[in-house]
Amino acid sequence: MGEPSKLAQIGENGAALKIQRRKTRSIHVGDLIIGSESHISVQSMCATKTQDIEATTRQIALLQEHGADIIRIAIDSRRDVEALAEIRKHTNARLVVDLQESYKLARSVAPYVQKIRYNPGHLYHHEKNVPVHEKVKYIVDVAREYDLALRIGVNFGSLDPEQAGKNEDPIEVALTSAKEHIGYLEDLGFSNYVVSLKSSDPNDVMDINERFAQMFKNIPLHLGVTEAGMLPMGEIKTRIAFENLLVKGIGDTLRVSLTLPHAEKHKEIQVAKAIIADVYAGRFRSVPRFEQTGLNIISCPSCSRVENEAFVELAQKVREMTQEFSDRKLTIAVMGCRVNGPGETDDADLGLWCAPSHVNLKRRGELVGQFSYEEIVARLKVEIDALSSNGEAQA
Repeated sequence: MGEPSKLAQIGENGAALKIQRRKTRSIHVGDLIIGSESHISVQSMCATKTQDIEATTRQIALLQEHGADIIRIAIDSRRDVEALAEIRKHTNARLVVDLQESYKLARSVAPYVQKIRYNPGHLYHHEKNVPVHEKVKYIVDVAREYDLALRIGVNFGSLDPEQAGKNEDPIEVALTSAKEHIGYLEDLGFSNYVVSLKSSDPNDVMDINERFAQMFKNIPLHLGVTEAGMLPMGEIKTRIAFENLLVKGIGDTLRVSLTLPHAEKHKEIQVAKAIIADVYAGRFRSVPRFEQTGLNIISCPSCSRVENEAFVELAQKVREMTQEFSDRKLTIAVMGCRVNGPGETDDADLGLWCAPSHVNLKRRGELVGQFSYEEIVARLKVEIDALSSNGEAQA
């Protein structure tokens, strides 16, 4: 390996890069370059409601202050777009919007952002008579007109139902979905995009990103362990995936997704930068694979799509209550919004899907009932006891 560039010298005391970055093409997000010729950029997402302009602007400033290269904002409605336009007047941050079902909002948000993320698993929701490739063409046409970057964001919690119906292996489904959408963009002659392949399981994140890197040699990758949960376990899960991928040169931009109070959202940036610095300096704090031996709590990152901010406090209460069950072989999902809530709670032994005024409790995909935020923790304990007494959650 030749002399590292200055961009590569981000190790301890300016130490030289100890890893060989996978060669990927450069894409631009405004003035930021993503790809192997640039540094590994760090992203986060606002947890505040987009229409709360003052709070969202304040959180953007906080994330910028801690070194966020890109900041994501959720857009679901015309009122969100109006708020985004006002927010843009108060910040020079590189902004990316997250289009879920509302792909047609791409044109409305384009003047105010540098990047658009769309999820292949959500394009089928609106205008079901319109072929997916036509919806993608609409997004690409907008991105080209406004010189925006795109992210194809594939998430195990919200996979394309058409692809999922053909294969039970989520890794195969996710790779097929990514390949399909890469084909759409390449056929349209659009190359200013990155791909992300995210799961709440660090092992799946490692496996699928390694396979993708072999299949598509030069496409930049955005890394993430979604629904990683609360600290410290959220950092542990993320470290395992990121350290094992970054040391192989895989990963051009990344986000650490943690369940945090609004005021602590900047910790996502701090943890991400610490992981990158450790890998570049040759310090490894994790293990080759994630071994889940007991209770596994999955909780989604605090974001503006969370229906009730009490979700964060609820996740903490669940963690405290379940300490006595730490040796139980159970997965509990505490999800705050509709995006990945249904998928993750369906796959868990016990799932809490939080609505604005109540919590939907599921047992292995079946709805048990709806409970208030005040009574859900006690009811969850009843369900854990029942699974344990039936021998379904043995240590």
